[in-house]
Amino acid sequence: MRALVIGSGAREHAIVRGLLGDPDVTQVDAAPGNPGVAAVAQCHPLTGGVTDTDAIVELARTLGSDLVVIGPEVPLVAGVADALRAAGIAVFGPSAQAAQLEGSKAFAKEVMAAADVPTARSYVCATPEEATAALEATGAPYVVKDDGLAAGKGVVVTDSLDDALDHARSCFAGGGTVVVEEFLSGPEVSLFCITDGTTVVPLEPAQDFKRVGDGDEGPNTGGMGAYSPLPWAPDGLVDDVVARVAQPTVDEMRRRGTPFAGVLYVGLALTPAGPRVIEFNARFGDPETQVVLARLRSPLGTLLRAAADGKLDELPPLTWQDDAAVTVVVASAGYPASPRTGDPISGVDGGSDEAYLLHAGTARDDAGALVSAGGRVLSAVGVGADLATARAAAYKLVDGVQLAGSHHRTDIALAAAEGTVALPTV
Repeated sequence: MRALVIGSGAREHAIVRGLLGDPDVTQVDAAPGNPGVAAVAQCHPLTGGVTDTDAIVELARTLGSDLVVIGPEVPLVAGVADALRAAGIAVFGPSAQAAQLEGSKAFAKEVMAAADVPTARSYVCATPEEATAALEATGAPYVVKDDGLAAGKGVVVTDSLDDALDHARSCFAGGGTVVVEEFLSGPEVSLFCITDGTTVVPLEPAQDFKRVGDGDEGPNTGGMGAYSPLPWAPDGLVDDVVARVAQPTVDEMRRRGTPFAGVLYVGLALTPAGPRVIEFNARFGDPETQVVLARLRSPLGTLLRAAADGKLDELPPLTWQDDAAVTVVVASAGYPASPRTGDPISGVDGGSDEAYLLHAGTARDDAGALVSAGGRVLSAVGVGADLATARAAAYKLVDGVQLAGSHHRTDIALAAAEGTVALPTV
């Protein structure tokens, strides 16, 4: 099998790495990829970007790709998967209509209501007056979400009514709507569910860290780190989420005539009343993918091809290694507000199966030197017998990276390693 991965982040680097570990995958290509991906796979430019549908279809045809894996959400919502399917090319990723589960939070809420999925009470607002009324109804902490795609940074959770309204107004100013929700308390869990539109196969759960600073301080980001497994998670959590959330959602999407085939990312809060859905995504999450795929023993290419071909029910149960995995994101100066780019990066050579760097916002300058090219620059992945060992391996890599002005969180997986994550009680 020859696989083509669309995207350029650490998530795509992790997917490429996973595909290369599948004995049935003979070659992996990436478009556009990044310098880290280029060290292990053939990268191809996409001058029109990851939404250049015609160029992606033509590239897959030229390469003879047996499977195309679409990493980011933007090309999915833009319909790249539809065009590939229409061209007779197997693709892992939902259609544009199905990807609206991520593309529109209001649509996702509508589907959840129809499928009786447990989630937060919410209001869709199109004016400041509607937002004010909704915020007064929910009370603090206030949760305001941009209805559309916002690269993980469209959500504001605050005790300040003024700040909540300011975020809503900024969304309205761009011509959008917002979803105001009641706040869900409790630790958060990310669960990826692979589906072919009928069968649902869950991966191992992970937890990510969205705030930029230690102790969950500061603004939301695309994610500053993650870990798996979750030793504190209640028994039966995954089976419960599949039965009450993922399978009913997949069934409802199929009933509507827009089957969802790809990965349904279920973002959960474990509240005193049980798991509640915070959000759906239509693709692998970044940085959770980095730790989940680090633990997967089953061949990744075989799994994704079965989902693309509607044959998930023919696969044996997935197998996982017992080791823990932790990833820590190294971010550029100014991230997330105004990331600085073009700074030289060193200290990224070496690595092993237990500790390795995945590239995200990196590029080569005119002289061929590695430089920063985005907000989240690198993901340091550590694998070990337990979370403490995996943390140590990841942070040792981070300590070796030289990037002027860079920053990272120092508490990724710390509470879980110390056994201090508390589940809420009624």
